[in-house]
Amino acid sequence: MLYEMTGTIKLISDMQTFPSGFTKRQFVITTEGDRYPQDIAMNFKKERCAILDGFKAGERVKATFGLSGREWNGKYFVDIDAIKLESLDAAGGSSGGMEAEVDVPPVADYDDGDVMPF
Repeated sequence: MLYEMTGTIKLISDMQTFPSGFTKRQFVITTEGDRYPQDIAMNFKKERCAILDGFKAGERVKATFGLSGREWNGKYFVDIDAIKLESLDAAGGSSGGMEAEVDVPPVADYDDGDVMPF
């Protein structure tokens, strides 16, 4: 199931590459319209990491994402896996008004063994 969220990009981190070859890039969106705005961290994984190249902190966006969960050593984790990011800025955003999307397999299909991807 996919979800959508709008907000302002607060932070875009550098890409992380793990020994297994797995890559991810995290960004944080501050939600809009809530009484108490929340900072929500999301990840682009694998080939989708390049989507963030056209965006910058302070830009209003709509993120499409899915949730994935897993167990590791008796602990449970949930990831927010971004699929698509669209600029909502009136000027069309730094992505040139284009919707940033990469056609790749679903994000929850990676297997990085015992290495936790964060």
